[in-house]
Amino acid sequence: MDGRFDCPNRDGTVQAAGCIFCDPRSFSPSRRLGLESIAQQIAEGTRRLSKRYRVDRFVAYFQPATTTYAPVSRLRSLYQEALDQPGIVGMAVGTRPDCVGDDVLDLLAELSERTWVSLEFGLQSIHDRSLAWLNRGHRYDAFLDAVRRSRLRRLNVGAHVILCLPGETREDMLATARELARLKIDSVKLHNLHAVKDTPLADMVAAGRAATSRVDLPSRDEYVDCVVGFLEQLPPHCVIDRLSGEAPPEYLVGPAWCLEKAAVRRAIEAELLRRDTWQGRKLGRKRDQV
Repeated sequence: MDGRFDCPNRDGTVQAAGCIFCDPRSFSPSRRLGLESIAQQIAEGTRRLSKRYRVDRFVAYFQPATTTYAPVSRLRSLYQEALDQPGIVGMAVGTRPDCVGDDVLDLLAELSERTWVSLEFGLQSIHDRSLAWLNRGHRYDAFLDAVRRSRLRRLNVGAHVILCLPGETREDMLATARELARLKIDSVKLHNLHAVKDTPLADMVAAGRAATSRVDLPSRDEYVDCVVGFLEQLPPHCVIDRLSGEAPPEYLVGPAWCLEKAAVRRAIEAELLRRDTWQGRKLGRKRDQV
């Protein structure tokens, strides 16, 4: 769902340049299709998904931009409009960890007493040097504070993580996984580093090999290896909501392999079998506990 939110990292409140990977159009079907109201977006989305997957119950996912970045009165109206639509049985809200005031958390806690609510924070990495490279405009301590205050209200908390960031070693990525396990995060969405057009990251990918800013995007094999290692560190209770990320072909710069999500998932499953491993193995969890 697109509530036409802005982002404090784009409107000058925090910064104006935004995260180096972000173009809200690339993950907002409503902006590409010209849909306006939340009700219209849900009607179109449920029509497509019910036909494709033969399902009749849905979670309204507020994703584009920073979906808690508005007065609470407006948030209440938009969230309630979504929850009032036929077939909607819950709501997921994606946001920045530095953009959840106590009044917003109180609203989400109130709604969670009536329906399923998941609050998803764009973490990306626990390493401040990576957050600076991504131009996130916040440090890791903002995530810790947001999780602490969310837990006080018994909210379901999720985290988004980007794997294979330049400058991060395999151990750096595993450290992020271990920290999420320590915090008992309820769900995780994993993303491969990918570039969309008209972003600073796309410029870095296009830079010549001699350029100091050049970025090489990960191969599928590299990403699969990192995902399997990451999953081994997460407890079985942690729901994996996403295994990889992509963008519409007309926006995507690369890597091309991320468009084949089913193939990526099969490759991850095959690597788990090849290694005879599973989610939580490094925590001492047996296969039958998963």
